[in-house]
Amino acid sequence: MKIYTKTGDQGETSLFTGERVPKNDIFIEALGTVDECNSAIGAAISFISTNSLLKATKEQLENIQHALFDVGAALATPRTRAADFKIAKTRFDHDDIKLLEEWIDAMEKELPPLHAFILPGGHSSGAMLHLARSICRRAERCVVPLNQSADVPDDVMIYLNRLSDYLFVASRYINHQLKLPETTWEQHKLSHSK
Repeated sequence: MKIYTKTGDQGETSLFTGERVPKNDIFIEALGTVDECNSAIGAAISFISTNSLLKATKEQLENIQHALFDVGAALATPRTRAADFKIAKTRFDHDDIKLLEEWIDAMEKELPPLHAFILPGGHSSGAMLHLARSICRRAERCVVPLNQSADVPDDVMIYLNRLSDYLFVASRYINHQLKLPETTWEQHKLSHSK
C-alpha cells in the first residue's frame, strides 16, 4: 500500500465515520494537535536513550503515546454523528487517567517542592517534555468545543488535562534525576540586569 492516496489533494480528509471534512475542520485541528504532542513526546524519548535512571519514565511515555492514538480515534469519531458500533470501537478508558495520576504522585514524592515558576529547559528530554506539555494544553483547548457539543467523551478532556500535568512533572523529574538545576523565573529580569 502506498503512503500517498491522493484523496486529500483537494484539502479534505475522512473521519472514522466516513464523513469527508476539510483539513482545517475543528476535529482535524484537534487530531493534528494531539499528533504534535505525541511527536514531541517521541522526541523526548529519543533523548532519554538507554539511561537506566529513566527506564520507568521512558516506559510511561511510550504507554502515553499509545493512549494518544486512542484519544485520536475518539476525536475522529464524533459521538453525535457516529454509529454505535464505531463509537464502541473508539471508547477511551478512564483507567488511563488514574494511571497518569499514580505516576504523577510517585514522581512528586521525589521532587523538591516548587515555590516559583520555572523556565522550560534542562536536559534535552526534559525541555522537549515542556514543549509537549504546551502542545498538550493547545490540544485541550481544541477539544473543549467538541466536548461541549457532546462529540467527545469527558474522559478525553480529562486525560489531556491530566497529561499536561504529567508532562510538567515528568520534565522536572528527569532534570532532578540527572541533577540538572531548574531555572526559576525572575520578573523583569532584563530591567534588573541594566
